[in-house]
Amino acid sequence: MCQQPVDPPDSGDRQFRPHPPTLYPPRVANPTPLLDPPGMAADLDRIEAGLRHAVEADDPFLTEVARHLIDAGGKRVRPALAITASLVTSMEPVSATDDVISGGVAVELVHQGSLYHDDVMDGADTRRTVESVNARWGNLEAILAGDYLLARASEIAARLGTEVAGLLASTIASLCEGQIREMQHAFDVDRSRDAYLTSISGKTAALLATSARVGAIVAGHPRQLVEAVTDFGYHYGMAFQVIDDILDVVATDEQLGKPAGNDLVEGVYTLPVILALGGPSGDDLRGMLGGPIDDATRDRARMIVRSDAAIDAATRTAMDFTDRARASLDDLPDTPAVSTLRSTCDLLLARVADLSA
Repeated sequence: MCQQPVDPPDSGDRQFRPHPPTLYPPRVANPTPLLDPPGMAADLDRIEAGLRHAVEADDPFLTEVARHLIDAGGKRVRPALAITASLVTSMEPVSATDDVISGGVAVELVHQGSLYHDDVMDGADTRRTVESVNARWGNLEAILAGDYLLARASEIAARLGTEVAGLLASTIASLCEGQIREMQHAFDVDRSRDAYLTSISGKTAALLATSARVGAIVAGHPRQLVEAVTDFGYHYGMAFQVIDDILDVVATDEQLGKPAGNDLVEGVYTLPVILALGGPSGDDLRGMLGGPIDDATRDRARMIVRSDAAIDAATRTAMDFTDRARASLDDLPDTPAVSTLRSTCDLLLARVADLSA
């Protein structure tokens, strides 16, 4: 049953209430058809309104800090995936229910909260072309605001039922585990492919799997369908992160909208770098990495990785994950939403071809 919009009680219990559509900063350009189906723009406007309502606090400063990255825009891939998963049995375009919008808001708040924490750990100065929260207000403020976003996400999830609440809690734990695994391998030139895949499974794939699962659960889909879209979200998420890591090596700052090669500077050696370290130029690359590097060394390292077979090999890994994502949809009905999920795998891979050409 859909939630009915209600005003927050005087007690301070912030019942989520989707707001009417309004104008918001444009979402970051993203080559995925998840954002294209009829009605999706209106549903994502409802997500934007829900995000802003969910983070309203009694203290205006906390509200400002919590809304900082929300106001900066974003791809909103995770709520879009939740919405699409909720519609996989619909033969005609329909709007998402209020409960599905609530689920989309919850998963996006988890993503936002994780970005606040990531920027503190990375010492990042910018995020989405704006000043990061930690750079503008400080690390303590960023950590507390990130915690606040996770708390609001949990509050919304609890109203959607115990299964959704437990799922979101376990996903937050997976994000922490993935981040810890990545930190343990900082500046580790011997980081293995398996260690990398295990880390991104928690850091990226878990939340995308949860996004799809929440949409399907809240929509009341049969369990077999819930499992299918969850598998899609997981494997799509794995491919999504591998592609993102390839682009960090092959794309420019302007194409990415953030500093290219930053993973190398942070000592996060991703799949293309790991593969290049094991290739014919591995000794040269190993001599550059293993500790802090300057911009010139970063650029030389990127050149080595780009000239190696590592990019093609990493792209094949991403293709394998997208093939698994598509296969998870084989038993689903041939609906517009299912077609959208299949198409987004193709366009994800096209990002590498377009930006590395």
